[in-house]
Amino acid sequence: MDATRRQLVATAAAAALTPTLAMGQAVGLITKPIPSSGERLPVVGVGTARRYEAAPSEAERKPLRDTLQRFHQLGGKVIDTAPSYGDAEAIVGGLIADLGVRSALFLATKVGADDKAAGQAQIEDSFRKLRTDRIDLFSVHNLRDTANQLATLRDLKAAGRIRYVGATTSFDQQYADFEAMMRRETLDVIQIDYALDNRGSADRILPLALERRMGVMVNLPFGRSRLFQATQGKPLPDWAAEIDCTTWAQVFLKYVVSHPAVICAVPGMAQARYVDDNLGAARGRLPDAALRRRMEQYIDSI
Repeated sequence: MDATRRQLVATAAAAALTPTLAMGQAVGLITKPIPSSGERLPVVGVGTARRYEAAPSEAERKPLRDTLQRFHQLGGKVIDTAPSYGDAEAIVGGLIADLGVRSALFLATKVGADDKAAGQAQIEDSFRKLRTDRIDLFSVHNLRDTANQLATLRDLKAAGRIRYVGATTSFDQQYADFEAMMRRETLDVIQIDYALDNRGSADRILPLALERRMGVMVNLPFGRSRLFQATQGKPLPDWAAEIDCTTWAQVFLKYVVSHPAVICAVPGMAQARYVDDNLGAARGRLPDAALRRRMEQYIDSI
C-alpha cells in the first residue's frame, strides 16, 4: 500500500466496527450471491498483485501471514491471485497451508498462456503452488487465447477440480473485445477494474454482466492511487456517516460493492490493519443509487 494510504489509515479513528443489519441480511459481513449458483461471498476479499510477489524471508512473510490470519478471523473468504503476480501463488499457498484455513477460503486464480498446452501446464502449476486439489474460481487472464483456455477450464469444472469459470481484464482498450467475449461465452464470474474515479466499465460491461447473470469481481477498487491522493487530509463528508464509513478506504469500497452487478472487490492487503479497515466496508449500510451519484459528484469535483 502506498504512503498516502498508510498515513490515512494511521490517522483515521480506529473505532471498533460493530456489525449491523444491512440489505436485509443478518449481522456480520455483507455477502452477495454468485448468480450461477447462489453461493454467497463476502463483498470484500484480498488481492495479491504486487504485495505478495516476493517474500523470500520469514520476516517478509510474517506480515502477510498476519494479514491472512486476520482476514480469516474476521470472516473473509475470497483471495485472488495469478501466475503473473510473481511468487504470489506459492506464497499464498504456503501461508494458508501453515494457517490451516484452506477449507474456509474461496481461492481464485487465473491462466494467462498463448496455447492450449502451455495453459494446461500453467494450470497444473497453480494447483501445485496453491497446495490444493480444487480451486474455486479459475479465470482466463486478460483475454489470452480465450477459446482454448476456456475449453480447458470447462473440462476441469466438469471433472470437479474447479468450481467456477471466469475471465478478467483491467485495461480499457480490451473492453470492446471483453464485451464481445461476454456475449458469446457462458461464464460464472468476470473480473474487471472499477472504482469511484474509474467508472468506464459501468457503461456497458457491468450492465451486460447483470443481463448475462455473471458475477463481477472488481480489481483496482481504489483506482490507480488518485483517490487517496485527492482525499489526503480531507475530512469525510457528512454523508459518509449515512453508510457507516469511518475511513476513505471504506467509502471507496462501499461505492464499488454497492453496484448491483458486483459481488466482491479484491483490494490489495498486506498488513492486518488494512484488513480491519477494508472489511469495515463489508459491514453496515451501503449507498443507494442517489447516494452513489452524490459520491461520484464529490470525487469528480476534487
